[in-house]
Amino acid sequence: MTDKTVGFALCGSFCTFRKVIPELQRLRDAGYKIQPIMSFNAYNMDTRFGTARTFREEIETVTGAKIIATIPDAEPIGPKKLLDALIIAPCTGNTLAKLAVGIADTPVTLAAKSHLRNGRPLLIGVSTNDALAGAAKNIGALQNYKNVFFIPYGQDDSTEKPASLVADFTQTIPALEAALRGVQIQPLLL
Repeated sequence: MTDKTVGFALCGSFCTFRKVIPELQRLRDAGYKIQPIMSFNAYNMDTRFGTARTFREEIETVTGAKIIATIPDAEPIGPKKLLDALIIAPCTGNTLAKLAVGIADTPVTLAAKSHLRNGRPLLIGVSTNDALAGAAKNIGALQNYKNVFFIPYGQDDSTEKPASLVADFTQTIPALEAALRGVQIQPLLL
């Protein structure tokens, strides 16, 4: 059992939601209190992978908490020191780019900026089709930032999507536990 509160932010890599949502339950089963956060797109868009409403209801049921889905609701995370750690999973190439250059214009990016001001860990679970192309520089930059850690990742389909990377979301809890100690779990590349 733990007394830690973890923010869990989801961005619009909708194809990975069915891999990520079970991690919310595992975190809850491990005793973490979870504060869900969603980007505007993740919160509002229906896709071929499911409806926004279905995902929101499932996330709130698993976590037992209301989703933070607005910038004003995300802002107090830092000043009030609401989180011991923040996980962004799935983290899209768009969000990686914004984090790398300090743009805070979504609930997720503002939550990260607000949280990092306290020197607490941010754990990123990459999921983007251009990770080994346009997003590579942003991943590299973020890997050098203090208090930023990654869930181990690898290519998900090197033949059809050679530039794509996705985190091994089943390693969320070990990566979180390492990040809470200030350590990047290894191996990082799968």
